[in-house]
Amino acid sequence: MTQHFIKNIDHSKVLEMAALVEYQKGQVVSRTLAQGKPLSITLFAFDKGEEISSHSSGGDALVYLLDGQAEITIGEEKFNVEKGETIVMPAGIPHALLAVKQFKMLLIVVFNLL
Repeated sequence: MTQHFIKNIDHSKVLEMAALVEYQKGQVVSRTLAQGKPLSITLFAFDKGEEISSHSSGGDALVYLLDGQAEITIGEEKFNVEKGETIVMPAGIPHALLAVKQFKMLLIVVFNLL
């Protein structure tokens, strides 16, 4: 049997990333694709107005918007991020996400690789 390091997704098949997670009214939906010491990869779908409150991470977090629009706060600065755009939330800096419109994102968090 082959060992898979990426889970919850079909292998050897062309897929549309945004279609792998669906919007649900009043919720933040997530689908973990990989989780481990060096990194995590997760898909999210946020309904309009939903948020993840300010917190910090032990790794650098890259957000790539697959759909919609988000307000992302890093430290004291706010960024408007739209479909097709990306931003990195640095390790140890508080950050928060708010769905200005429904949005989907791919989140890749890279931890200390040493």
